[in-house]
Amino acid sequence: MTITEFLENFIRKESLFKNKSVLQSAYFPEEVLHREEQISQIAKILAPSLRAERPSNIFAYGKTGTGKTLTIQYTLKEITKISQRENIPLKHVYINCKLKKVADTEYRLIAEISRHLGKNIPPTGLPTDEVYNIFYKALNNEKKIIILVLDEIDQLVKKVGDEVIYNLTRINTELKESQLSIIGISNDIMFADNLDPRVKSSLSEEEIVFPSYNAIQIQDILKKRCAEAVKEGVIEDGVIAKCAAYAAREHGDARRALELIRVAVEIAERKGLSKITLQELDESEEKIEKDRVVDIITTQPKQFQLVLYSILMIAERKKNNDPIFTGDIYSLYKDLCNKTNLRPLTQRRVSDVISEFDLLGIINAKVISKGRYGRTREVNIVTNDAMNTKIISLLETSLSL
Repeated sequence: MTITEFLENFIRKESLFKNKSVLQSAYFPEEVLHREEQISQIAKILAPSLRAERPSNIFAYGKTGTGKTLTIQYTLKEITKISQRENIPLKHVYINCKLKKVADTEYRLIAEISRHLGKNIPPTGLPTDEVYNIFYKALNNEKKIIILVLDEIDQLVKKVGDEVIYNLTRINTELKESQLSIIGISNDIMFADNLDPRVKSSLSEEEIVFPSYNAIQIQDILKKRCAEAVKEGVIEDGVIAKCAAYAAREHGDARRALELIRVAVEIAERKGLSKITLQELDESEEKIEKDRVVDIITTQPKQFQLVLYSILMIAERKKNNDPIFTGDIYSLYKDLCNKTNLRPLTQRRVSDVISEFDLLGIINAKVISKGRYGRTREVNIVTNDAMNTKIISLLETSLSL
């Protein structure tokens, strides 16, 4: 079959989807399942804003796909509805700190927030003090409560340091009309521990932990979304349960479960099938895992790539899946830095990098105590041999090894 014939057949064949966007990460559902406790906590903390009083800052954390952003945006939407109905001066601003050219410098972050407040600042060219002056004027333009959501706040601090967070948390001392509250969201559960103590005490007035979803909860989420997204009878019995089990095994990531189902439907459509079976789900899991790992590795800084390369090299030398320890990794990493003319990170920073790879699901790293000799991390590889070979090849190309 030629490409033209395939495409002609594809557009004539009825889609298995009713509404594919329901399974995509940008979709905002009418109801947020299994986060009632967190919604209640956030609502109680933010409720004073409906009396034109500044609510406490919030720091929300939990692993990827645990509903942090969704829950916070849902709660803010409900609060905004009431504020608009009652004519209460309240505004919330959402910033995704991971996006390029939005929060990769202090200048760009303040410019982006100002833009949401109605003041346009050129992307470059002004002194930082001038940018802050425009920002203050935008904040103080009228009496109102402003809730600033900084999603993936750890990415912001990684790029520009934590001084900008300190400036934002202290800004209320200089405002006469408005008041600013901050909601920080992070996938890194250790993020706050590495902040300057002044910043941590200012930001973490209220902390909310988002636990991972279990398999039953993920099944509920999948059933509800699939009923809206996929035509009736397309998903074979057992597929949703297995998909939930996959995702629960991967840190209870609901976002991953939705992606697995979506890709499985796409694979079935490419095959010309009318149903999704367990086979399509397995193919989806394999495809996503490969794409995810490749994407993570190719977008990491060179230093991070060297840490991962060191782990994989040590794993190849060891037998019987013996554990790998931080000290071994750091020793090889430093040698590789010398060979590649890169300045080594400190051992503590390398330990943080190892934690990040654990969070991403590429390795498993647990902290173990060595008594009076301190603590170390015991690292195990979770990817299979075929994937490891591909990762090593990618890293060697990227690092010119």
